[in-house]
Amino acid sequence: MTAATRTATWTTAVDDAPIAVTTAGDLVAVAGAAGTAWILDLADGTPVGTLTLPGGLLTLEFSPDAAHLALAGPTGYGLWRRSDGRFLNSQTGAWSNAVRWATPDRVALASGRRALVLDTDGALQWSTDPAPSTVTDLAWLREGRRLVSSAYGGVRCHERHTDKPVAEYKYLGSHLAIALNPNGRWICTGNQDASIHIWRTRDGDELTMQGYPDKISRLAFDDTGRWLASDGAPDITVWDFSGKGPAGTSPRSLRAHENVTALAWRPGGSAVLASAGAEGTVAFWRAALGRAGGLLRPANARELPEAVTALAWAGPDRLVVADYEGRVEAWPLPDDLAL
Repeated sequence: MTAATRTATWTTAVDDAPIAVTTAGDLVAVAGAAGTAWILDLADGTPVGTLTLPGGLLTLEFSPDAAHLALAGPTGYGLWRRSDGRFLNSQTGAWSNAVRWATPDRVALASGRRALVLDTDGALQWSTDPAPSTVTDLAWLREGRRLVSSAYGGVRCHERHTDKPVAEYKYLGSHLAIALNPNGRWICTGNQDASIHIWRTRDGDELTMQGYPDKISRLAFDDTGRWLASDGAPDITVWDFSGKGPAGTSPRSLRAHENVTALAWRPGGSAVLASAGAEGTVAFWRAALGRAGGLLRPANARELPEAVTALAWAGPDRLVVADYEGRVEAWPLPDDLAL
């Protein structure tokens, strides 16, 4: 599909290569690799403001109520407050590439070998003890009461006022990404050794999915917790976690990209996945229509002139995409995917 056939609600440009997009409420934020974040109005893409984190940016995430934005990068992190534009910039010198809000007033950030939990004034609420290596990803369990972090050797679970982990799930290797299903039954990691490792939280029973051509750095459950999508190959794989889980089954394969650069499930549990690739394609999938072990073609695909570097859903009916040259667009859900 050519650029002329795309139906963007709006298009704007930022002066950097975007590496991450986040949305909440009526706002969009786009992270540029060099350290500038652009805050845009979701309705029309109009710039609301910019922030700069010295040393560069790796990720960013709005609080659920869109009242705050947390940013993280190679040398520290920052917190922006919408009400008055205050920006707290903490240059810790520690690598920080994961941000996860537990509640509208509490956020966790990776900071070197530790995870820090802050309030919206930047005050430290608590932190984890040092992991064996740099913390690579974070997630929350039990409605924001338990923090899960990944590093070399597995994942660790922390709660406030505990010096040591309250639970550990070990697997030798470098863990790059975490995905938890919503009810907390499964903890999954994407790994440097081209595998997905899975633990069942109630008893620690574990399973490894191996044989991927490349490392697994993108991993996500849909809102129902049934479908797990991952990169690790030109094909995206989607595992079915219904019933007793994926043991003894084969994944669906979704083929559209030369190299996967982003993936995100549509909110609401409709089993619609959006994915992006270095060749400039954004593809939409109805994962539930495929069969285990089968190859699923896109339900809809669109193209940008440059490599797509980031995407994020803004509610169930709009997708925000960004490409390597700084083009940012908002797209309505394609008609053939409307429910």
